[in-house]
Amino acid sequence: MRLKSLLAAGAVVVIAGSALPAAAQGTLDQIVERGEVNCGVTTGLAGFSNPDSEGNWTGLDADICRAVAAAILGDAEAVNFVPATAQQRFQVLQSGEVDLLSRVTTWTLTRDTSLGLNFAPTTFYDGQGFMIPKDLGVTSAMELDGATVCVQPGTTTELNLADFFRANDMEFEPVVIEQLDEVNAAYFSGRCDVYTTDASGLAATRASVAENPDDHIILPELISKEPLSPAVRQGDDQFLDIVKWVVYALIEAEEYGVNSENVDDLLENSSNPVVRRLLGASDELGGHLGLSNEWAYNAIKQVGNYGEIFERNVGSETPLNLERGYNDLWTRGGLMYAMPVR
Repeated sequence: MRLKSLLAAGAVVVIAGSALPAAAQGTLDQIVERGEVNCGVTTGLAGFSNPDSEGNWTGLDADICRAVAAAILGDAEAVNFVPATAQQRFQVLQSGEVDLLSRVTTWTLTRDTSLGLNFAPTTFYDGQGFMIPKDLGVTSAMELDGATVCVQPGTTTELNLADFFRANDMEFEPVVIEQLDEVNAAYFSGRCDVYTTDASGLAATRASVAENPDDHIILPELISKEPLSPAVRQGDDQFLDIVKWVVYALIEAEEYGVNSENVDDLLENSSNPVVRRLLGASDELGGHLGLSNEWAYNAIKQVGNYGEIFERNVGSETPLNLERGYNDLWTRGGLMYAMPVR
């Protein structure tokens, strides 16, 4: 019996040892060796991930990529942004072309279980809506029977659209177009009566593409839940943990009043144990993630807390003019709630 026990113990050691080389080739090590994070984003959506004329990416999703890069590499600009359409996005992640997908992507059961993906915490709570020209005189989605509707394929939007019209015994004619700029062109040229996507996307399109934004209205109904969340490949728990806890750190920072402007002062002078843990002034938590102890400090210092990221990209002082709503902190009635960084 003792011999069998020793042999069994030896087998465990061999198996554990044989797993080490594979783990050494994980996403974190690839990023460190490469010197940048490959991040999948949209082909251009104002407020979330959008390149300017010089190729500089801005937006909430783009800033999540930067926060991950800052936590891992200490440099928020060490990001290679890889634009992908709605149909391409999962393939570029599955193939390893990108390390992280931060691209207005809804977390659903089938995506979570059948595509080889894992989702990190939601970074924007949204819902699907409808935009129409104001001169149509429509005030409710329940008046859209017989409408032609512009929609992108390979999205939850396309599925929700069919569900909504079927559930309400209404007819519609879909105009299905993959490229975002072509969808926009079809809607604004009058090829379809209605444009449907996430309400935040409608606000972005109206603000950034419409010749006169006031000529278009977003109907009041939201017909779905769209928890937009970053995604990584299954099978690399360490990298999932990193992305997960970077998001939580950004939310926790806002909750405790830590931002890009005061983070240095709080690092030196705060007596709050939560703040001290978060910024690496006390407990050495970075090692649990395979990172330096300044991982959260770097993300907050270089990119800002969640509230700063929201307001800078989609908030009341931007063309999108979105209210915090569900995306406010749990302490103010929203859904943004970080697991304890301790």
